[in-house]
Amino acid sequence: MKSYLDYEIKKVNKEEVLSTSDSIIKEYPYTIFINDNEFVTLLCTPESLDYLAVGFLFSEGMINNKEDILGINIDYDRGIAYLKIEKKNNITKKLQGKRTITTGCGKGTIFYNVLDSFKTKKINNNFTLKRENVIKLIEEFNKKSKLFLNTGGVHSCALSSKNEIIYFKEDIGRHNALDKVLGKSIMEDINLDEKLILTSGRVSSEIIIKVAKMNIPILISRSAPTSLAVDIANELGILLIGFARGKRLNIYSKYKNLII
Repeated sequence: MKSYLDYEIKKVNKEEVLSTSDSIIKEYPYTIFINDNEFVTLLCTPESLDYLAVGFLFSEGMINNKEDILGINIDYDRGIAYLKIEKKNNITKKLQGKRTITTGCGKGTIFYNVLDSFKTKKINNNFTLKRENVIKLIEEFNKKSKLFLNTGGVHSCALSSKNEIIYFKEDIGRHNALDKVLGKSIMEDINLDEKLILTSGRVSSEIIIKVAKMNIPILISRSAPTSLAVDIANELGILLIGFARGKRLNIYSKYKNLII
């Protein structure tokens, strides 16, 4: 399914008015049903919808691994995912009532409990990388964002080793882009030892918690973190880097994983 649509627009530059076409990112309502119950509607970009559903459910504590998923079927025309998952004690309560989630540029899920982060096991991963690795990875990351170059309307996220990007996803929502990466990791049994996350968006508490739940020790962003994200990163032992642009970067948490 195409992720953007072409619209006729007027482009104004000083006294010049030009009729032209512009590529606009597609905002796609995507409803997830769990065990025949309508669970949530996400507003997203219509790519990697299976990974988005899986990553979102993992982030929300509905599944722990792909073995919890008994079946998944996506109706792309209607924007619906049907998932069968193993029933757990806490699922019935979470399935009560429909939820609509924004694209993730404000608050993430409206039922997210930030304090849940402190129940996450502290990450004791001693894998290190050099500042030169960060600069090289961000340069590679920036070149991959074709949808952004076409539309200017998406966030990007990638899973990476210290030397190269393994896979890359885009979405109108920064939370969605990360969930697509996490979902792919879960469904394809990716070994997350000595891996890191790259993102284009602001790092909020929800973003750092999603990364922590995957036991990933390093998060690098082109943008800024929030204060709570920095506090959680320090609490859980995550190296948090922001404003990684060109040869510049800010280190916001303990940097035992970074050789500078």
